Amino acid sequence: MRGERTRSRAWYWLLVLPFLGLLIPPLYAKENPELWGIPFFYWYQFVWVPLAAGVTFLVYRRTK
Repeated sequence: MRGERTRSRAWYWLLVLPFLGLLIPPLYAKENPELWGIPFFYWYQFVWVPLAAGVTFLVYRRTK
């Protein structure tokens, strides 16, 4: 029981990825490369929306 519980809690570490991906704006505060005319700064943040939803769903399913 305890080993299964610890393994289940390890999935929660994936929730840190979106947080870290957006935590340091100097890493992505630039205009290039552009995607369909949209500066990198904006599309990088927008890409994290479905990624964060996917990570959250994955963690939910694996810990349920």
